[in-house]
Amino acid sequence: MNVSFAAQLNSVLAALILLTAFGLLVQRRIYGLLHIFAWQGFFLSVSTAVVGYSASLPHLYISAVLTLTIKVIVLPYILYVLIHRLRIHKEVEEVVNIPTTMLIGIALVIFSYHLTAPIRELSVFITRSTLAVALATVMLGLLMMITRKKAVTQIIGFLAMENGLFFAATSATYGMPLVVELGVALDILIAAFIFGIFFFQIRTTFDTLDLKAMEKLKEEE
Repeated sequence: MNVSFAAQLNSVLAALILLTAFGLLVQRRIYGLLHIFAWQGFFLSVSTAVVGYSASLPHLYISAVLTLTIKVIVLPYILYVLIHRLRIHKEVEEVVNIPTTMLIGIALVIFSYHLTAPIRELSVFITRSTLAVALATVMLGLLMMITRKKAVTQIIGFLAMENGLFFAATSATYGMPLVVELGVALDILIAAFIFGIFFFQIRTTFDTLDLKAMEKLKEEE
């Protein structure tokens, strides 16, 4: 695999990651969100492996395997069990309607490309063209957290934002040190379990995971 082909393949994978970020914004079904999140993790793991191969960095293979295991298999499974046990079967409820959210998302992508333009010109890495996509993925994940009512969907937005941060690290510096990546992976798993316990407690106390409903209960008190 020559450098130019690796750069092109990485750009295609970056486009797919950005597409899944928009997919998370427009998806109305909760299980659909899990599928799209898993696909995003898969594209991220393949991109990491491609960068590791082209740059001759073996530690990125470990990062790719960790990403594949945690973000494609473990986290979606934990979230699936959580959603199933909490009996969440309704469609995703948004604060801002989808067309408006998409327009905001497109504006964030344009802003990301404008913000990272100087860095792309100075960078010599094959991943320099994907840095804007990584930043856009972070912003779209944050946008998803802001525009969703349910706590579970906000957590998926948070995890998608973390995917963008990981992709940005790979794009800007060919990844973080392995010890840091292992620590982050462990923190994400622990956070997933804590979120699960937290959601069960909320459901038991308030009988809902709708943040708007909980705000009303607080106002009534």
